[in-house]
Amino acid sequence: MTLFSNPSWINDFEFNYTKLEEVPQEVFDNINKDLDLIIGENPLVTVLISAWNEEINILRCLGSLSKTKANFPIEIIVVNNNSKDRTQDTIDKLHVTGLFEQKQGCGPARQFGQENAKGKYVLLADADCIYPPCWVTEMTKILSKPNIVCVYGRYSFISEPGFPRWKLFVLEKMKDVITEFRQLNRPYFNAYGLSMGYVHELGLKVGFIETNFWGDDGQLCLGLMKYGKVRQVRSNKARVWTGPRTLQRDGNLSKAFLVRIKKELKRFFRNFDSKLPEDATHESKSQTN
Repeated sequence: MTLFSNPSWINDFEFNYTKLEEVPQEVFDNINKDLDLIIGENPLVTVLISAWNEEINILRCLGSLSKTKANFPIEIIVVNNNSKDRTQDTIDKLHVTGLFEQKQGCGPARQFGQENAKGKYVLLADADCIYPPCWVTEMTKILSKPNIVCVYGRYSFISEPGFPRWKLFVLEKMKDVITEFRQLNRPYFNAYGLSMGYVHELGLKVGFIETNFWGDDGQLCLGLMKYGKVRQVRSNKARVWTGPRTLQRDGNLSKAFLVRIKKELKRFFRNFDSKLPEDATHESKSQTN
């Protein structure tokens, strides 16, 4: 995690294009060359991505995942969740498994994706995120341990004008602290679909929410807890990087800080209550990341 600047390696995937027709064929060829090296017929891990109107972001995401360093085969499934832009065309140009889910929502898209997945383990990724080469390996290393049914990783924000890196660093350190408290009894509040993994067989038993609702990832994690343990992947080198879109919804960084602090203070003492709810979606997580 860097204090004053974005890590230099993500620059390789900051493609300065705004629409698909601007992307040279060479970019697709280079990504496909790398994808062919990591994707296998009998994958141990399925990386599952839901994409809605992400024709350029999904290119950045898959470009980063193509650099994955793993000693086992993987598959990458991208579910086009009824996009209205050229997301499908981007998917079709890349050597990944493309699916289409008309029913809107990450829950329905991820459910359809896992029903078609081949891997023993499923890692959830987001179309607007950039992944380090070690991400798949670090997540799988913890997930494959005995009695572990679900894992989640850490993430950081890519700085932009109005969102300086050092302020984002402070926010992330605060977030890491509250994550440790949640891990005590409420790990499902830490389980975001941008960096989360689970045992495929058990994920099929629990299933994703089949509605367009925030919290499908956390609800799945809650359902998995009856089968085993949830663990955090604390490795900083495996941090996922994403833009500050969720922070921008609050207007500016100061307001985003206040919204998150107020919400965490309101529910802080629930972290020490071992009684689990039946439904994790009653408390939307859309403002906590």
